Amino acid sequence: MRPIPPLKALFVFEAAMRLGSFTLAADELGVTPGAVGQQIQKLEDWLGVALFVRQIRQVTPTAEGRAYMAQIQPALAEIVHASRRLRERKHKGVRLSMPPSFAAKWFAPRMADFLQAHPGIALSLSTSTTLVDFELDAVDLAVRHFNGVDSQLSIQLLCPDEARAYCSPAYAAKWELKRPDDLQAATLLHNTLHPHWSAWLARHSELTDRQIEAIAGIQFDQSLMAIGAAVQAQGVVLTSAILVEAEIAEGLLVEPFSEAFPLSLGYYLVHPKAVELQEGGKALKQWFAERMAANAWARSRGTYARAEN
Repeated sequence: MRPIPPLKALFVFEAAMRLGSFTLAADELGVTPGAVGQQIQKLEDWLGVALFVRQIRQVTPTAEGRAYMAQIQPALAEIVHASRRLRERKHKGVRLSMPPSFAAKWFAPRMADFLQAHPGIALSLSTSTTLVDFELDAVDLAVRHFNGVDSQLSIQLLCPDEARAYCSPAYAAKWELKRPDDLQAATLLHNTLHPHWSAWLARHSELTDRQIEAIAGIQFDQSLMAIGAAVQAQGVVLTSAILVEAEIAEGLLVEPFSEAFPLSLGYYLVHPKAVELQEGGKALKQWFAERMAANAWARSRGTYARAEN
């Protein structure tokens, strides 16, 4: 008997266990259900135990099969991840994660610029509102909106953040928004990324806590939706200037007040200190630094995204 189990059969077994079906495993692997059954049988013969109970049009894992799956699955996943990492490094691939709002409002309009400047780099983008776990997720670089403190990460500040108020020109005119106290008659568009309306009003208006609590509001779980509602004249949104550059440039949103609420958070580009970035990651990191510098210059001149395109 060979000293190691049939490796092909191991991956077929993993697929059958994960999907709960020989047929579904066959579809995923691009083979016939009969071929899946043959590989499972080969593995069972090598192990000397039954991994599945076969019934008409149904297979059920045995206790031994479930226990074996729990033991080998982490090792199989690591083989897949290690192989993917090696292949992507060879092809200068880079995997990037960022919040959905940042991806849609800042990165997406500029993504083609990076790809045109680096045509040999394969970019893979994922978005999430939760912090990426570099040990578990297949990610090389991530944009995080946080305080910039993590001893395990290499951290590069992209843009400090502050909460500012924006609304459509029509909305500002309708409610005659001249000073923060005028928001008492408006609708506040709340979002989870910048849940600071109470603090903003407490700092910049003369309204009492009871008056602030009485202001009408709509809750959104994503900044994208809150910004979209502001464009549609549904209320006033509190958000990052970097997320509404295009809307400001196109005249869809205005800033009725100059007051801002400073935050201890910012947008940072991060990656594990213990892992050296490959060519694609280094190129993307440098591109972010250059584009953010150009972005800050354009914003200081009031030209926003139009100055870059």
